[in-house]
Amino acid sequence: MNTQFLLMAQFNGRAVVPLDEVRAAYFPHLDAHNMTRKINRGEIALPVMRADKSAKTARGVHIADLAAYIDAQRAAAVKECNQLCGIN
Repeated sequence: MNTQFLLMAQFNGRAVVPLDEVRAAYFPHLDAHNMTRKINRGEIALPVMRADKSAKTARGVHIADLAAYIDAQRAAAVKECNQLCGIN
């Protein structure tokens, strides 16, 4: 299944999803401040964008970047599982 396609269905076809919606869906254990801090420190490798340069513009995540992040997390989990189970 294509992760990006599934995310488009989840987020009603939007190309850019507000950061708070991404946080609520995939990082509910973090509050908005901690999510932003982890992204800024590189602990969560998720590009965040603004529609323009204004500091007041809402921040969002492009659906392709979110899909790539999810796919990378899955690949790491599969690799770890295979190592634990002795699968090459």
